[in-house]
Amino acid sequence: MIASMSDDDDRSEIFRPGLLDGMVALVTGGGTGLGLASAIELARCGASVTICGRRAEVLEEAVKGRMGGTARADWISGDVRDRQDAERLVEAVLERNGRLDILVNNAGGQYFTPAEAIVAKGWRAVWRLNVGGIANMAEAAVEAGLGSGDGGGRIVNVTLSPHHGMPGMAHSGAARATVEALTQEWARAWADREVAVTAVAAGHFDTEAMSKYPDTVRAGMARSVPMQRLGRPLEHAWLIALLCSPLARALSGSTITLDGARDNWFGPWPPPGLTGESGEVPVEERRAAPKGG
Repeated sequence: MIASMSDDDDRSEIFRPGLLDGMVALVTGGGTGLGLASAIELARCGASVTICGRRAEVLEEAVKGRMGGTARADWISGDVRDRQDAERLVEAVLERNGRLDILVNNAGGQYFTPAEAIVAKGWRAVWRLNVGGIANMAEAAVEAGLGSGDGGGRIVNVTLSPHHGMPGMAHSGAARATVEALTQEWARAWADREVAVTAVAAGHFDTEAMSKYPDTVRAGMARSVPMQRLGRPLEHAWLIALLCSPLARALSGSTITLDGARDNWFGPWPPPGLTGESGEVPVEERRAAPKGG
């Protein structure tokens, strides 16, 4: 459940008031789920936040509804998978605010299927979003002068846990591992520009995105976490805010795992509760892509 800014007040529960005052943030995939939770927390910490994604109506509702119509929140639609569109998103934020200090690369996605069933088109689709989209946004932001103001810049790349493999999502596991490697490389390459680059390896969180997975998968998710519960979106948002704080430069190049110790899990494959009645690993039913998408 993602708390809105109007549920309580516009102050963070754990960070001091004004932690990110004067900073401008862009959050991709910010209309729902962990992206929206992160955007709300960044705004609570004082940042001016623009959320972006492909669905304009979702973004508009997020700003007017969940974010309470605050003057510190804005939205713009676009497709991070397209390099020119990524550049347009960055330029729009700069035109509106005169600066860009924080980029949260939250947009991503995958579908559930055994590795042997992944076709070349599926690999390309997952790679284009989870690697290409992040690279497009990071490179466009840095080239446009991310963090050229006081305090330097911050890029936070959201990946997925666990690091010992992602059964049923091998294509996403490969893509997310690549992003962690890029995070280390970019941290070194952009250090002289005072841009800190970090990554968050997120576990299972209780968001609306969980509804797309098969029933047996959802039922077993919390049981696969040693903490024995799904994460709260606000917990993820707190970590994002921390990585946008002055501490970011000391953590540059790091990937921080937030998954309730799920990286410690091990056991037989398929794990109990994952298979369907026939004993087979279920395959997610995917919606047809919209024309032109």
